[in-house]
Amino acid sequence: VQLQACGGGLVQAGGSLRLSCAASRRTSSNNAVGWFRQAPGKEREFVASISWRGSSTDYADNVQGRFTISRDNAKGTVYLQMNHLKPEDTAVYYCAVSRFSYTGRALTNYQYWGQGTLVTVSS
Repeated sequence: VQLQACGGGLVQAGGSLRLSCAASRRTSSNNAVGWFRQAPGKEREFVASISWRGSSTDYADNVQGRFTISRDNAKGTVYLQMNHLKPEDTAVYYCAVSRFSYTGRALTNYQYWGQGTLVTVSS
């Protein structure tokens, strides 16, 4: 499975971006998908995940209420809508396909990773 993440860019604080993650084949429709991010000099951290049916979602505390994860299994695509962006949201964002059908925060849950898309939020 190859993942293509896109939608990153430069935005002012308070603005919005929508990231997309497309899978090369529809295997991912049976698996949970997660978004992670990594800021310069920091470890990769969990952002959000969604179960394979989309019925369950999970968010990191620092994005809860601002970010929304969703998926369209017919298109093999997962989205991350990011609103009210803050400078501390600046990072490379990665999507990943889980080994499991349910949501999870651990990096080890995820077996396929995209190449990342850069999000820069200016103050």
